[in-house]
Amino acid sequence: MSAVVRATGVAKRWGATTALDGVTLEVGRGVTGLLGANGAGKTTLLGLVLGLHRPDGGQLEVLGLDPAEAGPEIRARVGYSPEHHVLPPDVHAQDLVRHLAEVHGLPKREATGRASDALWQVGLGEERFRPIGTMSTGQKQRVKLAQALVHDPALILLDEPTDGLDPVQRDDMLALIRRVGGEFGIDVVLSSHLLEEVERICDGAVILAEGRVVAAGTLDELRGPDRGLVVEVDDRADVVADGLRRRGGEVTLDGIRLLVSGRDEGIYDDVLEAVTEAGVGLRRLQPATVSLEQVFLGLSSPGSKQ
Repeated sequence: MSAVVRATGVAKRWGATTALDGVTLEVGRGVTGLLGANGAGKTTLLGLVLGLHRPDGGQLEVLGLDPAEAGPEIRARVGYSPEHHVLPPDVHAQDLVRHLAEVHGLPKREATGRASDALWQVGLGEERFRPIGTMSTGQKQRVKLAQALVHDPALILLDEPTDGLDPVQRDDMLALIRRVGGEFGIDVVLSSHLLEEVERICDGAVILAEGRVVAAGTLDELRGPDRGLVVEVDDRADVVADGLRRRGGEVTLDGIRLLVSGRDEGIYDDVLEAVTEAGVGLRRLQPATVSLEQVFLGLSSPGSKQ
């Protein structure tokens, strides 16, 4: 299957409010970030993928099925971790995850075993019999991930899974999601408004703004081609710049930092020769790339096109 989610011209309105306006996209295998500011339409799109709402226009396909017609079948193959922490405080994590496994059709004995396995996988094995109300925000997020994984889905949808986490908890959660998409072989759609976390763990991204797709593709495709090299030297950066220009390079100078573009072939050799010729130390030499934040800021303004 080339795409786990495919949308063509999908529209969704809530009364007079247009949540999605002609969304066309493909979500491929691996971990995909669904990016956008609050109100961009991310949660509405997830609801359509789950078959909880019907689109007002366009076509949507999830795992080869139409969620408007095959919602129960899709939900049997898809795991979902909602954004809000609406979990029963007096219920043990093991009991909640087991119950949701049974909701997905697993027999009670198998559901019990799978619940235990899922909680161990997310790092809550020793805490699985604690009431959820006594758990930290980070632990509650892991419970939600465990219940999304318990029935061995083909795809999981995670809506703001790092919301409310401190930096250490956030790093741990991102590493866990990357593991799910790698070691477990489960495709993941990660809905987030945090560009940095998508850039860290995702293979591709879809950027929404005001209900429209403004960009989509792998991270490399979104960033575009390399912009040359970033060169940082100890001293005499102007001399290094002159040496590079003599060799056909285009150089932008900023203190001891140079941005070099020009001939692709041999550009590294040109930099090393110019640095040696100038008799200075080389601090940094790396490709100049565009961050996902720069892509987002450039594309997410109203009226931008995919």
